[in-house]
Amino acid sequence: MRVMGVDPGLTRCGIALVESGRGRSVTALDVDVVRTPSDMELAERLMRVYTQACHWLDVHQPDAVAIERVFAQNQVSTAMGTAQAGGVIALAAGQRDVPVRFHTPSEVKAAVTGSGRADKAQVTMMVTRILGMQTKPKPADAADALAIAICHCWRGPMMERMAEAQKKAEAAAARHRQRIAEAREGSRA
Repeated sequence: MRVMGVDPGLTRCGIALVESGRGRSVTALDVDVVRTPSDMELAERLMRVYTQACHWLDVHQPDAVAIERVFAQNQVSTAMGTAQAGGVIALAAGQRDVPVRFHTPSEVKAAVTGSGRADKAQVTMMVTRILGMQTKPKPADAADALAIAICHCWRGPMMERMAEAQKKAEAAAARHRQRIAEAREGSRA
């Protein structure tokens, strides 16, 4: 499975592509950081992120896009910009029928380091080790994008199976409730 991992942001947006192999084997295929100057108009910044996401999707044709879920941050404007960048990437993927999944920062950290409270240095060190890289990916946004993609490779298939099982269970419960309602109606007649 090819996964495009995204660490969304307006100033720096990390984008990475990894491919999963047997077991927990993961190979980095490409990584980059899309940069936009803070003095550029918001619409132009989002267009640059969107254009790069489209390019990556068209060139690499991933099976899924994994984006880090935006959490409440100290600065509302930072959180808004991060969410907007993630949104245009999700839009680009949706236009190409590529599934998009969001992963929380603690979920990503736990997947690659074993601790949901790991710091950026620990995440970078483990990404470097997992991918067998000679040097650490820089800047941190690149390492984070790789970590998000790794997280999805390792947890995504299980999450998909659990979601499918949940849908089946809900459908079975609805059929059961319907049969009970029909039986009650039949006994009243």
